[in-house]
Amino acid sequence: MNPVIAVDFDGTIVTHRYPEIGTVIDGAFETLKDLKRNGFTLILWTVRDGELLDEAVEFCKQHGVTFYAVNNEHPEEVFNPKYMSRKIVADIYIDDRNVGGFIGWDKIRELLIPQTLIKEEELDDEEYSDDFMPENEPQQKRKWWQRK
Repeated sequence: MNPVIAVDFDGTIVTHRYPEIGTVIDGAFETLKDLKRNGFTLILWTVRDGELLDEAVEFCKQHGVTFYAVNNEHPEEVFNPKYMSRKIVADIYIDDRNVGGFIGWDKIRELLIPQTLIKEEELDDEEYSDDFMPENEPQQKRKWWQRK
């Protein structure tokens, strides 16, 4: 399975306005979409439940982000407080309550999406076409007696 990221809602995706939905924090949805495109599995992990949770999930969908699971490790999992913890098992947690506070979506993108991954739409066809890549240039075969 791909690396799993548990993402908080209030204070992380939107500003704190609980129980209302705050304003979108700059870069949140763009970064979440980029993380999904780069193979991460996203879980919404929030204190919200019931109707407030449904509103948050719908808000994210309206902004182009659908999560693999919501407050669960798997979509089909049913939370039972008698037998289960609310703690989600994930590889990474993005939350405004981290030690040191929320680092911002630009920093998260920088840390989690390697800069070596260039999106195809960002490439200039002439500058980056296969014909101009040094590793694709034909190599001159040298004879064993020639030295360079």
